Amino acid sequence: MNARSIYILALVAVSISFSLSAQTYDLLLKGGHVIDPKNSRDALMDVAITGDKISLVASNVNPAVAKKVIDVTGYYVTPGLIDMHVHVFNGHTPGSYIADGATSVPPDGFTFRSGVTTVVDAGSSGWKNFRQFKEQTIDQSQTRVLALLNIVGVGMLGRFEEQNIADMNPVMTAHMISKLYPDILVGIKSAHYWGDFTQVDKAVEAGVLANVPVMVDFGEHDPPNSIESLFMEHLRPGDMFTHAYANGPKSRETVVDENGIVKPFVFKAQERGIIFDVGHGGGAFSWVQAVPSVKQGFIANVISTDLHTQSMNAGMKDLCNVMSKFMAIGLSLQDVILRTTWNPAKVISRPELGNLDVGAVADVAVLKLWDGEFGYSDVRRLTVDGTKKIEAELTIRAGRIVWDLNGISTEKYLEKD
Repeated sequence: MNARSIYILALVAVSISFSLSAQTYDLLLKGGHVIDPKNSRDALMDVAITGDKISLVASNVNPAVAKKVIDVTGYYVTPGLIDMHVHVFNGHTPGSYIADGATSVPPDGFTFRSGVTTVVDAGSSGWKNFRQFKEQTIDQSQTRVLALLNIVGVGMLGRFEEQNIADMNPVMTAHMISKLYPDILVGIKSAHYWGDFTQVDKAVEAGVLANVPVMVDFGEHDPPNSIESLFMEHLRPGDMFTHAYANGPKSRETVVDENGIVKPFVFKAQERGIIFDVGHGGGAFSWVQAVPSVKQGFIANVISTDLHTQSMNAGMKDLCNVMSKFMAIGLSLQDVILRTTWNPAKVISRPELGNLDVGAVADVAVLKLWDGEFGYSDVRRLTVDGTKKIEAELTIRAGRIVWDLNGISTEKYLEKD
């Protein structure tokens, strides 16, 4: 090789090196403590975003390579939170409870302010009215809205409609999921049934046909149906039992007995693969169930809110508050982030969510962990004191800042002399 060839190669190498060093990111979250359970990240790291994708997660990224740098020193940076149990089919059907009803809420008003970028509507609609739900809510929302399809064709229109066995059609339900909307519909919901296991069995039949999990709200049977039978005989591994820490009414069997002991079959069910979901709600989370459960090692796989108008202004409030409650009774910050990111992503078979993989959609939550004296109430108006409180400081959805509590992403206002 002659001198001229060597000179040209050297110029090319310098050019490539310069191009790499000059790579520009749109946004750099600098100096935060990253907790990313899927990738076992739990350290001070920077997160770079280009467009709507995660570009880099690394230590000491040069701020000069970013168009915009946000100092998140002292904050925790996590994947955008996933709330796996909400009701967001908000509408105005006269007399409706949840399906196109006023009890459901529009998602964007209640998600980003608590670090949530993805929600799963838990069976508000059935196959007959899902397309309406999609058109008026899902397609209009910045929040990523996925859904469980109710086994009842009209969804949660009201308690009487939810008893109609003739409107529980596994074939049509499965068809809507697997043939029409597999990108949005991630499972099936069985809820509020007063009879035997008929509704659950029809939901599981649809789940088999569509190859998706079932979530069961199991608690209005008189006399109560056996949850051991539900876990061991009717549900499959991967199916979900929501309202795991509910305590009553008398028509709902509890996971903790009258002596404060977790029933042994509950541990066996979790080992079998039954997924336990908190689903706090307005009437389905009690300290008398949650405290002994956590102390004895029975911890729900997923922390969720059961967001609707009857829960958000009561003891539930928002997902950060529910996460904080579990920290008050013994879970670590890493525990609660796992149960609101990677765990729900796996349950709904969406491995592209709930993580900070390079190339993943840039859904990010920046959380502040406060020290102080805080009170956390359950649905029975009993309070547990805590010393930690999680608050969403900044939320990024698909690379866009959609929530900034204290303006850390903005320029300072300087008053003119």
